[in-house]
Amino acid sequence: MASTTLTSGTRLRGTVRVPGDKSISHRALLFGAIAEGETQIEGLLPAEDPLSTAACLRAMGVEVSAIEAGQPVLVRGVGLDGLQEPAQVLDCGNSGTTMRLMLGLLAGRSGRHFVLDGDSSLRRRPMARVAKPLGQMGASIHGRQDGNLAPLAIQGRQLQGAVIRTPVASAQVKSALLLAGLSAEGPTTVIEPALSRDHSERMLRAFGADLVSEPQASGGPRVLITPGARLQGQRVVVPGDISSAAFWLVAGLLVPGAELLLENVGLNPSRTGILEVLEAMGAPLEILNERLVAGEPVGDLRVSPAPLKAFSIGGELIPRLVDEIPILAVAALAAEGTSVIRDAEELRVKETDRLAVMARQLRAMGAELEETSDGLVIPGGQQLHGASVDSETDHRVAMSLAVAALVARGSTNIARAEAAAVSYPNFWDDLSRLQAG
Repeated sequence: MASTTLTSGTRLRGTVRVPGDKSISHRALLFGAIAEGETQIEGLLPAEDPLSTAACLRAMGVEVSAIEAGQPVLVRGVGLDGLQEPAQVLDCGNSGTTMRLMLGLLAGRSGRHFVLDGDSSLRRRPMARVAKPLGQMGASIHGRQDGNLAPLAIQGRQLQGAVIRTPVASAQVKSALLLAGLSAEGPTTVIEPALSRDHSERMLRAFGADLVSEPQASGGPRVLITPGARLQGQRVVVPGDISSAAFWLVAGLLVPGAELLLENVGLNPSRTGILEVLEAMGAPLEILNERLVAGEPVGDLRVSPAPLKAFSIGGELIPRLVDEIPILAVAALAAEGTSVIRDAEELRVKETDRLAVMARQLRAMGAELEETSDGLVIPGGQQLHGASVDSETDHRVAMSLAVAALVARGSTNIARAEAAAVSYPNFWDDLSRLQAG
């Protein structure tokens, strides 16, 4: 699919089950690989990024069964020190999560050498935010721009536990340090400026790690991991990705006559910032059938159209909805008043510079908005018009532009629409089915 064309005026009705959470899918594969015994993963996201993680693990001697939609994935763990030195460069594809978590996983593999690489987009993304704090534990990581850009070479060595304050609230940075801490000498404490998503902490505890977290600690949220515990294979059920559900939530609010039920959506409190913002905007969201699945809160979400009010977001809320900001920008255009997004400079180092890309593409559809150094200022009450736009190879941009196209006047052509497959392989199929509903 090089491009796709959408026309407004169609309704959206039906039930959708969004793909498995991408963050949890990565971690289930990685933790299963270094556990003892077999890990069975149900609902794993069969998209490009988790496939990159699985391919890297297979290259280091881990048995990972075929990853296919609707089929459980089996991982035969090799234990904490069982990863083999690969015969080739480990290809992380377009997945920043794969590369950053691999840095933490491999830095402590004494006597083994690894090289991580990826596609042209990943080679431009900053890795020093992980490499430098790992260096405080004694890690040896080298690459372009003094270890900031891939390809990255890792010489495994014995790491030392440390107390590390991370400069940004990043689940990827935190997770890499926790993985390194599993086999370090002495405990490791990670202190964040704000709470980032906590999937690693929840799942590591389930696998048997000696880990204590203090989300409300004075001086910033902190996690303490003590080495020595042996991880054991588990059965993991991956909930639906709330970041993928966000596109349908906003579409359901904006498209006249929409009636959508989203099933089996992960409701981890470190990820539900999007729900808080939409509710503050006046969205009549219903959460149904709340339950716990493998330690993760899950529920169903019902949404229908409603007038929306502007929002202002920043600070500690941003890490809890950073991936949903592109689609929130679309919602802001329809709201009453001016919405403000600040403290979101992290978006400039995602698959693309999402602040710049969303501003550029929405302007092509007639939007008026201001791009700031760390966010966007978006006046509401705007009517978009159909145009030729481009995902610029970013999956979240592609799906955000699809929602914008559904409420624009006329037809919109989205170039490089296939980018959606990075996190949501069946997005366009689901859209067509809901339009026919």
